Amino acid sequence: MNTTARRYHPTAPEVLADPSGSYAWLLEEHPVYFEERFDPPFYVLSRYADVGAALRDIDVFSSEFGQGPRFTPPRGMLSNPPQHTFFRGLVQQAFKPASIEAMRLRVTALAHELIDTLPSTGEWDMHEDFGFPLPVIVISGMLGVPDEDRHLFKRWSDASVEAMGAEDPTRFAADLIALNDYLMDAIREHRKHPERDNLIATLVRARDGDRGLSDEEIQGVLSQLLVGGNETTTSAITNMVWRLLERPAVWDRVVRDPTCHEGVLEESLRFDPPVLALYRNLTCDVTMHGVTMPKGSKVMMYYAAANRDPRVWNDPDRFDIDRTGRHMSFGLGVHFCLGAQLARLESLCALDALTKRIPKLELVGPGERIPPFFLWGRKRLPVRNGRM
Repeated sequence: MNTTARRYHPTAPEVLADPSGSYAWLLEEHPVYFEERFDPPFYVLSRYADVGAALRDIDVFSSEFGQGPRFTPPRGMLSNPPQHTFFRGLVQQAFKPASIEAMRLRVTALAHELIDTLPSTGEWDMHEDFGFPLPVIVISGMLGVPDEDRHLFKRWSDASVEAMGAEDPTRFAADLIALNDYLMDAIREHRKHPERDNLIATLVRARDGDRGLSDEEIQGVLSQLLVGGNETTTSAITNMVWRLLERPAVWDRVVRDPTCHEGVLEESLRFDPPVLALYRNLTCDVTMHGVTMPKGSKVMMYYAAANRDPRVWNDPDRFDIDRTGRHMSFGLGVHFCLGAQLARLESLCALDALTKRIPKLELVGPGERIPPFFLWGRKRLPVRNGRM
C-alpha cells in the first residue's frame, strides 16, 4: 500500500489504484477540499467527526437530489423524509435483524453449494466464481427474480454503478433501459398476482394513504435494492479475502479461530469500505475549517478517509483484526445502510465456508479494481486452492 501523501483527484490513475494514498493529505491539510475538475464540482469532507455530523444533519446535508456525484431527482429511498421514511418502511421488514438471521441456514448452504462448483486444483476467480453469485442469488430471491434471469443482473448492476461516476454516462444507456424494461415487466406481472411473497409484491400492495405506488416509484426502489443488494456485498467479500490472503499468517489464524471472524469483517469494512464515499446536497451555505461551501453544492462524504482518521484510530493504516471501534462504512443516521445486516451475514457465511472448505486458499495476484471511483472492490481476484 502506498502511504505517501498526495493530492486528491477522484479519477487520477494513482488514486484509482490506491485511494488510501490521498487520505492523509485530505485529513491533515485539506479537511474541506474543493474538487473543481469533476463535472459537477464537489466538496470533500474527510474527517470522522465532520462526516458524522454531516450525515446526521439531513436538513442541511440533504439527499434530496441524489447520493451520487451528479444531481438526480428524489427517488424512492434516495430522498429526504417523509418520502424516504415511507419507502424505507415498505421494505424494512425484510431487512430486520430477525428476518436476516432467519436466512442464515440458507445463505450458509448457498456458500457451500458455490464452493462445490469450484475447481479442486488450479486458478479461479474469487469475484466471478464466488463473491458475485452469493449476494446476487440472495437478493434475486428476495425480489422474486427467476433463476434463469440472474445473470442479467450482473451486467445491469455494473452498468448502474459505473454510470453514476462515469465521465460519459450515456454509454451505459442501453443496459439501464434494459434493466428498467425488465423491472417494469416484473412489476406489471406482479400486479396480476399481488399475493406473491416477495419484495416486488410487497411494493405492489403498498399504500401511501389511499394512494398506491406507481410503476415508476416501485421501479426506483427495486433498482436501489438490486444494486445495493449485490455489488457492495460482493466487494465486501472479495476485499476481505484479498486482505487476508495478502497476510498468510493472519489467514491461518482466521482458519484456526472462527471466533475472530466478526472482527475480521469489521476491520475489512473499515480498511476497505466497498462504498468509499457517497454524496449530499447543501440546502444553505456552510462554513467548515475556514472554507465556505455554497448552497446547492455537492458534498462528498468520504467514509474511507474517515475510517483512517488518526484522531479516532491508532495506526489507522494497519490492518488489525483485533481492532475495536465504529467505522463509517455503512453510513450513519436515517440513511444508515438498510442492508447492513444482510451484508454482514452473507460475508460471514462466505468466510466461514471458505475457511472450512479451502483452508489452504492462496492469492495469485491483486487482480483488478471495479471502475466507479467512489466504490472499492475487486473486479477480478485470482486465487488457487493450495496444497493440503
